[in-house]
Amino acid sequence: MTSLERDAPAALAEPVERVGRGWTASLSLANGAIWVGWYGPLQILLASQAKDFAPGSGMSKETMLAWVTAAGAAVSLVANPVFGALSDRTTSRRGRRTPWIVAGAAGGALSLLLLAGADGVWTMAAAWCLVQLTLNAAFAAVTAAVPDRVPRLQRGSVGGWLGAAQILGVVGGTGLATAAGGIGAGYAACAVFTAVGVLPYVVRYEDLRLAAADRPPWSWRGFLAGFWLSPRRHPDLGWAWLTRFLINLSNALVLLYLLYYLRDRLHYGDPDEGVLILTAVNGVTLLATVVVAGVWSDRTGRRKPFVIWSGVLMAVATAALAGWQTWPGAIVAAAVLGVGFGVFTSVDFALMTDVLPKALDRGKDLGVINVANALPQVAAPALAAPIVTYLGGYRVLYLVAAVIGLAGAVLVGRIKGVE
Repeated sequence: MTSLERDAPAALAEPVERVGRGWTASLSLANGAIWVGWYGPLQILLASQAKDFAPGSGMSKETMLAWVTAAGAAVSLVANPVFGALSDRTTSRRGRRTPWIVAGAAGGALSLLLLAGADGVWTMAAAWCLVQLTLNAAFAAVTAAVPDRVPRLQRGSVGGWLGAAQILGVVGGTGLATAAGGIGAGYAACAVFTAVGVLPYVVRYEDLRLAAADRPPWSWRGFLAGFWLSPRRHPDLGWAWLTRFLINLSNALVLLYLLYYLRDRLHYGDPDEGVLILTAVNGVTLLATVVVAGVWSDRTGRRKPFVIWSGVLMAVATAALAGWQTWPGAIVAAAVLGVGFGVFTSVDFALMTDVLPKALDRGKDLGVINVANALPQVAAPALAAPIVTYLGGYRVLYLVAAVIGLAGAVLVGRIKGVE
């Protein structure tokens, strides 16, 4: 540790004390609650609304869903780094991150209720954009809390628990949307869980406060210029961003039309139930690897081999969806994807925090990195819709996804500053 790091304010210092299980569990629950708010709609509810609104609109249900999800993803591209940067500069008595977690979760819950009342494609798109805006405020603050409080050699295990909460949020959101008994009830259930799930963390744990004297002077030019992280000045951060983008794009291509794949390609009898089953299978195998991989990575002090081989495994599973288009094939692919994505989720998160340039900008920099999670939601519909409609259907879609994921795995080797 340098003398500068020793003398830094608590909010900006490199953390050295390990966090406890309660802190990790509460932050993980908050993270899972946010993912419930995202994936109840993404897995089930938005697709069901698109199916209802498409007749007479001049758009197919696939195209309508693609446009709505892409619009929301475009909002998240801006929202995540902006709210991360705002939380970096927040000098509230409740700390830098907590006010944004509270406001984002509450706003997300209200936005989900607005989405439940949508009566057409335009109101559906507007409400989904509002969901993305608010939940990204909360998500940016939750992820920034890790480099604020967790020492480097504990970040793999904490990242593993956050990843476990993420997949439980995906499964839980899908389950709530399916079991609630209707679109409106599904949105209401997701909204309640999102609002309540952040409470243990924000009520029980005090956030680190930033003194007004430690906040840099404000200027619009400096604020906006801070969002450009030069790959030339920070090459490891650039390569890390690109690898995360490619692997997440591959995963987004697999998930986007899963409901329609089961209905139109596999002719599965109950596609809603099929999505829930595949999500659960994926979640079980992900949970089996996500924490173990993070702890193993911490103990060895190595990150890159875990990320490389997880990306390769996910590419193989995605290619299997193209070549083995049956219900048993879908189950096997979901299981293998879960193993790979579990390893990737925990260790890649730790890798990202290891390449952050400055403590003062942790929230903003992680927000820029998180664009690699959101941008695939914009790119995936743009790629998937023409492939499915005009360029060979689902077989070609999943082959393209496999190649993209494999490229992301290979490029991890270009990161030099992390063992």
